[in-house]
Amino acid sequence: MVFIISGKRLYLTYLLLYYSWYSTMSKLTTNREERGQAIAQSSGQVKRLDDCTYTVKSQSHNGEYTITKVNDEWVCSCPDNTYRHMICKHIFAVDFSSQLRSKVATNRVQVIKELDIKTCQFCGSSNLKKDGLRKNKSGTIQKFHCAECNHYFTINIGFEHMKHNPQAITTAMQLYFSGESLRNTMKSLKLLGVEVSHQTVYNWIKKYVGLMKDYADKLTPNVSDTWRADELWIKVSGNMKYLFAVMDDQTRFLISQEVAETKFTHDAKSLFTMAKRLMEKQPKILITDGLPSYSVASKEVFEGTKHVREITLKGSIHNNKMERMNGEIRDREKTMRGLKVNDTSILSGYQIFHNYIRPHESLDGKTPSEACGITIEGQNKWKTLIQNASRTADLPNGKGI
Repeated sequence: MVFIISGKRLYLTYLLLYYSWYSTMSKLTTNREERGQAIAQSSGQVKRLDDCTYTVKSQSHNGEYTITKVNDEWVCSCPDNTYRHMICKHIFAVDFSSQLRSKVATNRVQVIKELDIKTCQFCGSSNLKKDGLRKNKSGTIQKFHCAECNHYFTINIGFEHMKHNPQAITTAMQLYFSGESLRNTMKSLKLLGVEVSHQTVYNWIKKYVGLMKDYADKLTPNVSDTWRADELWIKVSGNMKYLFAVMDDQTRFLISQEVAETKFTHDAKSLFTMAKRLMEKQPKILITDGLPSYSVASKEVFEGTKHVREITLKGSIHNNKMERMNGEIRDREKTMRGLKVNDTSILSGYQIFHNYIRPHESLDGKTPSEACGITIEGQNKWKTLIQNASRTADLPNGKGI
């Protein structure tokens, strides 16, 4: 009986000690969290190098600590995290800094809406009624009747005078930029009852990529202050050339690209100037490989930008994200067996596909444009883009939403 009582007392003692330790640790964690929040809100304390690397100034001396992401967990070089394995105030500061950045991006959202015209295109009246279907070889289109002016009309924005319906055209574009060849796209459409040649598919791509590119160039995505630049060789008419590109580090948004005849003598100023004009800003940090032309162009175009050149595939500063995008373009090029001309619409089309259509696992299923605050409504994003691009092209000032 005495043993049982002693055991209970011992258990209660351990329980009290545990709660005392837990309470102390909770207070310490709360204290570190509050101090981390204060650091994040102070100007110049937290610097972002890329998605996986930050630096935070020390609060006790003139140095700074490096915070890196390892296996989806933040690791800090300070003693608290390195030796005591505690979530330090520097990690909390990085978390709060990331949250603040996300809130800013969320508050600057642009919405590209599906166009649902509910007024008469002749008199502007909203007194419309559905009046049967107009049939063609590829499907049907809804007809409308205006009770005010007695006109009959169809609404087919962006696809006027096309023999095939929007679904067939946008399906072809999705298949092609997802990796199918022109002939395989043609065969897939045939299974859906759409009889077209591979040349017709290419004509669709050429027409609508040009239309969407003009529209996309007028949009201003909320890219981050860190950009990456890289190049890869591609075949154009059987000759080896180089595709130079600039991508936003945080959102993977492909900002600009151009084809060059050579690698080492290419002047990257036009590429950087284009990126600066389209984004209406310049980066604070530019990450590239050691190609000399990047350094020269960066100094001339991006005044005051920090240029990081010493990068590898591993380490705190690496170019894995850019190499991943290069791999996507390389896979697309293999299917095509090379490009035909320098200014091909295929590269522009893939840029639109990469930025606005294709979701990325690294962005939690978002597209780069969504990560930049540009949301495209509707299940068929190709159709929404084409509709808005067509409507914008008809406006006097050329501006859209």
